[in-house]
Amino acid sequence: MTVTVTLELRFKPDAVDAGRELMGRALQDTRAFDGNVRTDVLIDEDDEAHWLIYELWESVDHDEAYRRFRAGEGKLTQLPPLLAAPPVKIRYATSDV
Repeated sequence: MTVTVTLELRFKPDAVDAGRELMGRALQDTRAFDGNVRTDVLIDEDDEAHWLIYELWESVDHDEAYRRFRAGEGKLTQLPPLLAAPPVKIRYATSDV
């Protein structure tokens, strides 16, 4: 069953351009990762430094494999200095409600 993950990012105002460049490259890997069904980036209309990344994964196992990748060889070491706050990740189970 698919799972949805949201990742909320709040960039420093002067780091939005660098964040856009970094995430543009990084999300190519995300979208190509085994089990990724969809990845969208939502940018707050009133605050270009506030992003919500919406990911749909085939399964929890696929999402967890991706998180291991990002914690290891795919780690985005350039991201933390660009952020105004720690990222917030939430995983949602798909319901038949």
